[in-house]
Amino acid sequence: MRPVFPEERLLLEIMTDKEPGYYEKMSVWNCSGNRYIADGHKVDFAVKDLKDKNSEEIRIKYESEVSNIDYRYFNEFKDRFIKANRSRYEFIVKEAVDYIKNSTKDYTAKDMFVSFSGGKDSTVTSDLVMRALSEPKILHIFGDTTLEFPETMKYIERFKKEHPQTPVVSSRNKDKDFEELCALVGPPSRVMRWCCTIFKTGAIQRKIKTMFRNKNKIITFYGIRRNESASRNKYERETEGSKITKQITISPIIDWMDFDVWLYILTTEIDFNYAYRLGYARVGCWCCPNNSGWSEFLSKIHMPEQSKRFRQLLVDFATKIGKPDPEVYVDEGKWKARQGGNGVDYAKKSAVSFEPCVLEENAFNYELQRPISDQLYELFKPFGYLNFDMGNKRLGEVYVTRRNGNPVLKLQGRIGSTTLKVTIIDSNIDGAKNLKTAEDKIKCQITKYQMCMACRACESICKHNAIVIKEDKEGNLDYRILDNKCVRCAECVNHYTAGCYMRKVLAIKRN
Repeated sequence: MRPVFPEERLLLEIMTDKEPGYYEKMSVWNCSGNRYIADGHKVDFAVKDLKDKNSEEIRIKYESEVSNIDYRYFNEFKDRFIKANRSRYEFIVKEAVDYIKNSTKDYTAKDMFVSFSGGKDSTVTSDLVMRALSEPKILHIFGDTTLEFPETMKYIERFKKEHPQTPVVSSRNKDKDFEELCALVGPPSRVMRWCCTIFKTGAIQRKIKTMFRNKNKIITFYGIRRNESASRNKYERETEGSKITKQITISPIIDWMDFDVWLYILTTEIDFNYAYRLGYARVGCWCCPNNSGWSEFLSKIHMPEQSKRFRQLLVDFATKIGKPDPEVYVDEGKWKARQGGNGVDYAKKSAVSFEPCVLEENAFNYELQRPISDQLYELFKPFGYLNFDMGNKRLGEVYVTRRNGNPVLKLQGRIGSTTLKVTIIDSNIDGAKNLKTAEDKIKCQITKYQMCMACRACESICKHNAIVIKEDKEGNLDYRILDNKCVRCAECVNHYTAGCYMRKVLAIKRN
């Protein structure tokens, strides 16, 4: 459960056809399932009824009344809430503070940072960490996904001013545009949240590399809690090297409930994201497919222009892939359940066309959808070491060898051509036990070459920081695997379906 602030309460009054101020003198809470409780009684309201509401009329009425909001009675209920739960507050805070101290006793402030999203959980985690360690100078990394609520950006600026000794840096993928990617590969869905990898994980990993270049181990404080979702219920309080490498991840409030988070915020009176006052239960990306119907309705009220623009983007995509009634497809939320890349032109790049060579054993001729460039050879480095001198340069032959010089693969194809011949000399590449497995691993890298859009997933999962991906203003990619760092573990080949994250996202059904 969470407290309903006067701003959300006003909207609730309008939604339930009550006079503004009707619930002003009541203790109003929101419980799981978006049930509202006023003075212990359920409010007659259901999110499913939102489809019958005119958001524009409600927005106009809300804006005409919002200046009359009075916090007097809310503050009285808040004080009673804090007093009644004083022992709970003291218990959870002491436990979290002790845990933070014990977990970091062998580290200095220079070895750690707070993953700061601007949400309530990371806000509480930040305050607990600085409180436990009596150190305001702990680095905060704000993962700016470019899809943040306007109130989140305002809060980040307030936080910087209120904590002048706390360094706050932003990680942001400046090379990608969300709307352009939606048009290219389709909007993210619940099972295809490519936005997290491209706009969050990859950008944060790059920032970590820059800020902690010479550190073998660093501590990251996360505000993750188990009761947020079924998947997070399985998380451990402390883990090492999960999504982002070389980290020990510590989650001090992992067993806290929403109730506890708000008890801490209201008791300490620390500043927090204003979006919660408006009624949002979560403040990640404002257009996330995981957002509830209530959250989407709130955005129509408080972010009308952005909401209209995003809806039109969804309708345009639904039309493009041939949905018979695009607006119904979007308004009923069916876009959130989309899986794979059927109907998406870019998904066709995942197809790898080849046939066995009739003149040479264990050789395969591939017809590529992208002309051969130096980038292609980089993707064969996980299998060994490139040797450009061993083969016939006139024929465009390049060998992939083991460290001792023994050949593993022979690549044959001229720069600019779309025909590549791969000869498997030693099928035991990356632990492949037979020729078929070796073929599949080669197809993984060719698929990656054809589909690469610098999503940085490969870069993020490489524990040795051996992969560097750059993209210039014209969209030209520079994908490099650094020989002096790559240990040929081939994790970048095996981690994702068919070797490529975007291939996993855009998997299509084939006859």
